[in-house]
Amino acid sequence: MEVAGVLLLAVIAVAVLLIAAAGFRIVRPYEQGLIEFLGKYKRTVPPGLRFVIPFVQRMLKVDMREQVVDVPPQEVITKDNVVVTVDAVIYFEATDPVKLKYAVGNFILAVTKLAQTNLRNVVGDLQLDAALVSRELINGKLRQILDDATDKWGTRVVRVEIQRIEPPPDVTDAMHRQMKAERSRRAVVTEAEGEKRSAILKAEGVKESAILRAEGEAEAIKRVADADKYQKLTVAEGEGQAIERVFLAIHNGDPTPDLIAIRYLEALQGIADGQATKIFLPLDTSGLLGSVAAIGELLKEGAGSTAGGGAA
Repeated sequence: MEVAGVLLLAVIAVAVLLIAAAGFRIVRPYEQGLIEFLGKYKRTVPPGLRFVIPFVQRMLKVDMREQVVDVPPQEVITKDNVVVTVDAVIYFEATDPVKLKYAVGNFILAVTKLAQTNLRNVVGDLQLDAALVSRELINGKLRQILDDATDKWGTRVVRVEIQRIEPPPDVTDAMHRQMKAERSRRAVVTEAEGEKRSAILKAEGVKESAILRAEGEAEAIKRVADADKYQKLTVAEGEGQAIERVFLAIHNGDPTPDLIAIRYLEALQGIADGQATKIFLPLDTSGLLGSVAAIGELLKEGAGSTAGGGAA
């Protein structure tokens, strides 16, 4: 009996230890623990080693990390009645673990259906061309709608990304042809603009060349004229200085009227040696002729004196 009692106590002790060990829970750093007491929410515990009373309390763990929800592809009709296939990705994070656990039964399913419904509305308000180039606009509108709707569920929609917007094959083929035609047109326009620019540059080059040539010729003519002018000025200054020196020499020598008359006659002799039939005397010769007459009288007197002396 004693042995049986000891064994029973040992079994009970082991069972108690096992039950007590089963009450320990580990809450990871990215989790929050919700403790329920007899099926009713009691409190929220932070990360760490926690203990719950077995069979009376229960702990529910909520992941607080950012999560990703892939919205399945769906067909959406645009404003211009084109059916396109659209799929998106939703990034969200939990802000209130209590609401996330108790306010919605299946958050992933709920947010997926909500995204599909609002995606039809947002894309349906756009033309096909606008929808293809307005992904940022669609992302912003859809994120705002989902964030407002899921706020009561204790989550925050971080961002929404449209993965693809795919038109039907015939529309895609038409768009490819249109794009090819547009590129061909741009190539022709670019080539024409290049030829136009080249012609303009050539014309400007010819114009600048002609202007530079004309400016060079004008500068050359100007320099030649300046050189000729300088030469004439130099010669004139030399002749002026020579005349000034001759005049000064004559003035300093104080020549007599007789000497001037003799030099005048010598000059007339040189003039008379030419072939001209007429001779103009630009100077006033009345005074010089008087001097010549005086010289003639002197010559006559000298001749008379010489004859008288011979006769004597």
